[in-house]
Amino acid sequence: MLDALLDLAEIIAAFGGGAFGAALGPLPAFIFTGFMVIAGEAATLVDPDAAAITDQVAFGPPFSPAISFAGGVAATAYAARRGYMDTGFDYHEAKNISYALGTKPDVLAVGGAFGILGYWLVVLSESLGMPYDPIAMGVVLSAFAHRLILGYSIIGKVRGANILDMGPFEREEMRVIGESATDGGIETDGGEVQAKAAATQKERLKVEPWLPHQYKWGHVAMLGLAAGILGAYVGVVTGSAFLGFGISAASLVFLNCGVEKIPVTHHITLPAATAALAVYVPADGGIAEGAPVAYDSGALLAGTGTEVALIVGLVIGVLAALFGELFQRVFFAHGDTHVDPPAAGIVFGTFLVAILYVLGVFPTTVWVPWF
Repeated sequence: MLDALLDLAEIIAAFGGGAFGAALGPLPAFIFTGFMVIAGEAATLVDPDAAAITDQVAFGPPFSPAISFAGGVAATAYAARRGYMDTGFDYHEAKNISYALGTKPDVLAVGGAFGILGYWLVVLSESLGMPYDPIAMGVVLSAFAHRLILGYSIIGKVRGANILDMGPFEREEMRVIGESATDGGIETDGGEVQAKAAATQKERLKVEPWLPHQYKWGHVAMLGLAAGILGAYVGVVTGSAFLGFGISAASLVFLNCGVEKIPVTHHITLPAATAALAVYVPADGGIAEGAPVAYDSGALLAGTGTEVALIVGLVIGVLAALFGELFQRVFFAHGDTHVDPPAAGIVFGTFLVAILYVLGVFPTTVWVPWF
């Protein structure tokens, strides 16, 4: 583990990946991850030796979400703190992950530094065999780290009836803020306004759901069902746990371009495909051969057919989607910077795959690490 943590070539590359993610913008960088996964998985179906495209480019220093996306997110939080961003974004500027940050050296340096942190977080999870997607966990932990380091609140101030209440958003309740809710501005909730020039004041929603069109529990569950089925099907017919994820990630190009109500589904399709392959793949070939655990032919759902695999993917997809929504209500809606609900959903969904293997329900974890 220590050798990997101190691998100078990887550290330098991770700095470059994080800085590039900042320059390009977190969401555009992640969209490139999706395109590279599609390219890598398609190439691997033809030539297994082409796996480096997925493993070392899409999920390596150039475009690993823990490096390029998380580095870009941290750089966005830093740029907002420094007052570099004034885009008219509806939420706090530090949540504007579709915005390209350009070429400011200090902003790119922050992105690079958090790119290195993301690399280290992934190495730690992988080396310890932690039972979840190490890249997704790197995204989550990096977000909490940038909030702590840059002086943002971990959760923020809860302004609804409780931490899960999205009612203030639905009622379009606003708060008057100064230059920022946390970085030296004057904030007010009902009558607690301190004198400040009106020119520096603006309104901001009291509660800011991650996606205004994708936060209602029933809607999220239905999306989890539909995307879970599709992710599972793509996984079963191609043998790839990651192709559906790549398609979902690439589809966000439309969201980044401003097309309204584009759903975010990569936190659904990846766990769903993984779970479907776990129960579908036979013991004597395919993904089972490269899994980090021994195949358990006596597991409850060992070697099932396509129908059962799709149902399993559906269930895991719904659970991952709902967990992502729970996470956003706790950590995104009340805070000032972007913490990634899909990354949390992937951590939870892949952890479920590992737990179901331990409980003797799934015969393998496919690719999810285990101690």
